[in-house]
Amino acid sequence: MTIKAYVIALRGDEVVNKAVQRLHDSAPSNAIMHNFDAVVPKRVSVLSRTYNLEWNYPWSGQEMDIKSGLIKSAYPTKEPKRRIACFFSHYLLWLRCIAMEEPIIIHEHDACYFNDDPLPLEAMAASPYTIIGLNDPRKATRLSGVYHTKVQEQPLDVCRAPEIDQPMVPQGIAGNSSYYIEPKGADKMIGLTKEFGAWPNDALMCRQLVPKLGQTKKYYTYVQGIQSTTSS
Repeated sequence: MTIKAYVIALRGDEVVNKAVQRLHDSAPSNAIMHNFDAVVPKRVSVLSRTYNLEWNYPWSGQEMDIKSGLIKSAYPTKEPKRRIACFFSHYLLWLRCIAMEEPIIIHEHDACYFNDDPLPLEAMAASPYTIIGLNDPRKATRLSGVYHTKVQEQPLDVCRAPEIDQPMVPQGIAGNSSYYIEPKGADKMIGLTKEFGAWPNDALMCRQLVPKLGQTKKYYTYVQGIQSTTSS
């Protein structure tokens, strides 16, 4: 069994290109790697009109989202359109997953595999989760130690993404640099954008809004630690 894995990559950026090459070189044999051109800021307005989506997340401070009951906290962002472009890169891949009618892996350019151990595709397909994080939480997400401990306490190879904070704080997988997604999971994400608008994808993809959000107990990828293209 193999799976198509898409790497969101910004064309013409030397640092990104080197990171993407490291990701390709580290990939296991059952992940068929493809690059996916990252959405650039100048495309944001057109895509927003095409898909009738408006950004609905604060650029500073915090606000309560009445509809979801969640507290939305601003992400560090110097250029807002870069953040929205990142959202649309994931959004377009969710649409592709639905159109393909098969699961895919989505990587951001700064992901890298630890080794060439095969991805547990059968276990993920057999699990109740339609979106599953593959990434090591350590140095990749807030409260990473709590996340790691709770995942390692679970008896199954694929478990539900853990609760690590107050119920009103969106809690997702350990960064969105690497995740498995099935068409049902992609359809869920598209539905959430219609209901709540466009948010940072790792805020919208939270256990409160996506009950079938999982995490592998064994970590297959890590974040390379290069400069973010959304916060810089």
